[in-house]
Amino acid sequence: MTGDGGTTADRTAALGGDRSVPVPDPIARDYLLLALRLGQRIDGLVDGYFGPADVKAQADMEQLRPPARLVADAVELRGRAAGEVGEPDRRDWLARQLVALETHARALAGERLGYVEELGRLFDWTPERRDEARFDEAARELDELLPGRGTVAERLAAWDAGLVVAEDRLPAVVSWLVERDRVRAASLFGLPAGESFRAAFVRDRPWSGYNWYEGGRRSRFDLNLDLPIRAPSLVQVVAHETYPGHHLEHAWKEADLVDTLGRLEASILLINTPECLISEGLADLGVRFAVPRGEEAELLAELFDRAGIAAGQPAPAVRSLAERVVRIRPARERLDEVAINAALLRHADGRSHAEVLDYLVRVGRIEPTRAAKRLEFVEHPLWRSYVFVYAEGRELLRRWLDAVPAEAQAGRFGRLFHEQLTPSAIAAEIIAAGSDPDPGAAVVPVGVSAPTTTPRASRS
Repeated sequence: MTGDGGTTADRTAALGGDRSVPVPDPIARDYLLLALRLGQRIDGLVDGYFGPADVKAQADMEQLRPPARLVADAVELRGRAAGEVGEPDRRDWLARQLVALETHARALAGERLGYVEELGRLFDWTPERRDEARFDEAARELDELLPGRGTVAERLAAWDAGLVVAEDRLPAVVSWLVERDRVRAASLFGLPAGESFRAAFVRDRPWSGYNWYEGGRRSRFDLNLDLPIRAPSLVQVVAHETYPGHHLEHAWKEADLVDTLGRLEASILLINTPECLISEGLADLGVRFAVPRGEEAELLAELFDRAGIAAGQPAPAVRSLAERVVRIRPARERLDEVAINAALLRHADGRSHAEVLDYLVRVGRIEPTRAAKRLEFVEHPLWRSYVFVYAEGRELLRRWLDAVPAEAQAGRFGRLFHEQLTPSAIAAEIIAAGSDPDPGAAVVPVGVSAPTTTPRASRS
């Protein structure tokens, strides 16, 4: 027997050489090869690989495959999966992932799709432009909740400045939050044997935090220090990237889908595919379980103490500050959805950089430095599509959770760690429960190939 289950005969060395994985079936092997071949042409498409070492070696040693061949490979593999994969959930997951990979390949081949149509094919979901009245309403709520004088944007910036965690305090505070979230996640969802996690601090990145999954139930969380880290944001980003967010999701899926069920397609993590909408929605909603609503103020008060925020103030004043942060959060979250409109303005409507930056400052009430950082993410060649998956994934999964009683929600959320679920599958469950998953969004049929239109440049 090998150390992680299975017999030596039906296992193979994993990338890195310190563990083994099941030998992939032909469908999974060809899926991995297709994804790795596309990843050689699209920088950042492959977010993590912990599958068979020989498959990675084969892709690395080959000559680059022409884009037209990659399109044909994706179409052919989707047809094979429809006929050869018996498990309905796996078959559906592969089909929708392969639509996204075909779309990437067609873009490499010079085919042009409109921005919104491309998003639908990449994510199995079409985002909804937010009504600006939603942002104005959030701003009115903030106007009532924020202390001081001046515009909402000015007062919000001043409020944020008072909640910054000093860099020298971050390592200890992050370690405390991670361990706290880990204990809570273990009680609700369990932890796979041997999982481990480490944190690092970085600069000069377009994102605020990132989980790099390394395989073997291990991952690394990078926290970006380009901008000051606010205490309330730190609570969210730690839960998002660690427990019960990305780290726990990937560790459980490696344990269950890869090592137990032998679904080796799950041993590669791909950006700008349907799995991302589910993964980011899971990670964003995870804080609901890491920090239940009735415990938010208590947690923040302790965080303020550990971070030296409001030092010297009496406990009731610190508690009052924490409670105000909790009241501000819902309006702040709605206002943050301005990034969706910003991306649509920039890439669908063709508005200029300066116009969209002004929109973020004026409509989103974001101070200019943070607005510029937000726009950097929106304009990044890889993340220009990805910007939607947070709010859209969170809202889709929130509706899915709210379709069952409160006492059943942790159990339903736990399914996300162990099953191959797609946005379409989640939407179907919501509809079956008698509610529309999102009146403004649409799923994409998997039986239709992306149309050929006018050429465009490669994104690689």
